[in-house]
Parts: sequence; structure tokens; C-alpha cells
Amino acid sequence: MLIDEINFADLYQQQLKLAERTEKTPEHWDQRAEKMAASCASPQDTYLPQLLTKMDLSGADTLLDMGCGPGSVCLALADRLQRVYGVDYSSGMLQLAARRAQEQGIDNATLIRRAWEDEWDDLPQCDIAVASRSTLVADLRQAMLKLNQKARLRVYTTHTVSPSFMDVHIQRAIGRPVVELPNYIYAVNVLYQMGIRAKVDFIRGPNCQGDNATFERLVENVRWSMGELSDDERQRLFDYYRQRRNSDRSLVSPTRDWALVYWDRVALAEDGA
Repeated sequence: MLIDEINFADLYQQQLKLAERTEKTPEHWDQRAEKMAASCASPQDTYLPQLLTKMDLSGADTLLDMGCGPGSVCLALADRLQRVYGVDYSSGMLQLAARRAQEQGIDNATLIRRAWEDEWDDLPQCDIAVASRSTLVADLRQAMLKLNQKARLRVYTTHTVSPSFMDVHIQRAIGRPVVELPNYIYAVNVLYQMGIRAKVDFIRGPNCQGDNATFERLVENVRWSMGELSDDERQRLFDYYRQRRNSDRSLVSPTRDWALVYWDRVALAEDGA
């Protein structure tokens, strides 16, 4: 079939290159740790409750949370499992996760500093492996393979539905070309070509960038997604902000949806299982 002639793992990497996607350093996430924890724990963010409801923990005692950030998933499930492992390459995120665990009286969480690209040989195999909002990686196929290898029962991953983190109207307004990143469709097809028939569900929620943002908050969000702004771009963004406010139009899309791509662990020839 034609689809079998397309290498989706290579296509994913080509799209990352076209989008000029650069990997954010651990230090970037260190600086964002406190804000990430606040937004992830916000009652207005319905993402986490929806994700937890959709996860099947039957028969599971352990969980590996890759790209755990401030421990949103692993700490939320700690009271339902014997042991949870939170893994991240940001020491700031792990320190915050440790503090949150202590504050909540959680003593069955182990936090490990590790990146997607590092060796995972010494990471434990767990019943459940999850990667929540952390799957925009350099090598998607290798990342999915690692998760499958570390799971005994099931794997849960979430990916963007929209191909852009920043509203395309804002990108055009400041004079930047529209950047389209690879979304969940790539993950589904990469897994298909690995021999994994994944299921897909959707998590729907409000846009965390917020339509009630001040101009300075809007600037901060745009800089985080698109890098530093020139004086001209900042002025263009202010004009966009003012026009939208004056006409009672939304600053950004009011919703931000995520795709839940999940599967029962598959024994693949390449992982020796």
C-alpha cells in the first residue's frame, strides 16, 4: 500500500526541521517550573482529570512518567499504585516535584533525572508508561520504542492536535511565517509502521495562554513559543492586541485540544521481547 512506502519517522523529523524547532534546554524548564506547577494544578485546567479518567490502571502496581515536569501525573496516581517513577531532564522540575510530593505526604515516588535521548537501561520496567505533553522530541520513533520497552501492560502518550503552539493569527500579525509542527497524526502512523495499532482519544480544554491575558503576558507567551521579538514585532503584536481588544475579538483560540494515543504493550522483534 502507498502508506507503507512513506517513512513517517523520517517525515516527522523533516517537519521538525522545516518548523525550525529547537530543543529547549533543561535550564529553560528550570525557570518555568513554578508556573508549570501552578497551571497544571489549576482548577481551570481540565486536562489532567480527563487524562487520569481515560487511563486503565487495572492490574498495575507501578508507573513510569516520562517528562514528568512537576509530577502532575505520577503524583496524582501515587495513592493508587505501589510505586511511581517521575523522569525528567530538568532538575528544577524534579526539585519541585519532590517538594510537592513531600507537601502531599507521598513517600512512594522516585524521581530520576534523564532525557529522552539518554540511555534508559537502568530505568525500571513498569506496568504503565506515560508521556504527558512531553512527546515533541527529536526522534519520535525511538521515543515510542523506549516507552513500549519500559511498559509491561500499557502505554499512554499525549500529542498536540493543532500543528502550532502559537495562534496562527498572531504569527501572521507579527510578520512571522506560520510554523507547523508535527502533530498526533505522525505518532499514530509511526506506531503503525512499528507494528503497534494504537487507539486515539481526545482531551479537550481551554487554551492555557488565556484570552484574558494582559499585553505583557501575551508577549511572554509569544516569546516562549517563538523566541525573542524585535522592536518591530513587539509593536505589531501590540497593534494586534489593541485591535482585538477594541473589537471584542478573542486574542487566541479559546480551546487547546490534545490527542491521547495509547496501546497495550507490544512485543517487538527489535526490543528482544
